[in-house]
Amino acid sequence: MTDLTRYQDPVTIQRVLHHATTIAIVGLSSNELRASYFVGYYLKRHGYHVIPVNPRETEILGERSYPSLVDVPVPVDVVNVFRAPEALPGIARDAVAMGADSVWCQFGVINDEGNRIAEDGGLTVIVDRCLKVEHARYIGRMHWLGFNTQRITSVRGGLQ
Repeated sequence: MTDLTRYQDPVTIQRVLHHATTIAIVGLSSNELRASYFVGYYLKRHGYHVIPVNPRETEILGERSYPSLVDVPVPVDVVNVFRAPEALPGIARDAVAMGADSVWCQFGVINDEGNRIAEDGGLTVIVDRCLKVEHARYIGRMHWLGFNTQRITSVRGGLQ
């Protein structure tokens, strides 16, 4: 297995987060208890255009759900993957074909062939990182407990 640190560069992660506007979430679930739903909800709440990609759903988070990436009719900046690792090569091929800028593989979605396909197609690849967690870390001012307290203070040592 490949050393994943090359796919987890903080500068690259921040660049993707700051430049993305449209995120297709492959495997987005309508089940509010699933991680994919929580991530999609969070991203939508933070101003991203979230496009669900799930053949079993017609609508998620108030957005039309598409059966596959190739069915998405608008340009996509980030393809966020919530699928089994074995599905990644096909998803990467579709992401390259549709002209996406990057493929972001959630925790545990690790597949060397899929990474290689996406990279060879000119896409930025981020692996084994949660898009919501990284957004909160670099943009959302995550509190050390894991949530944004909305507290602003001038006291030294306070939240920044």
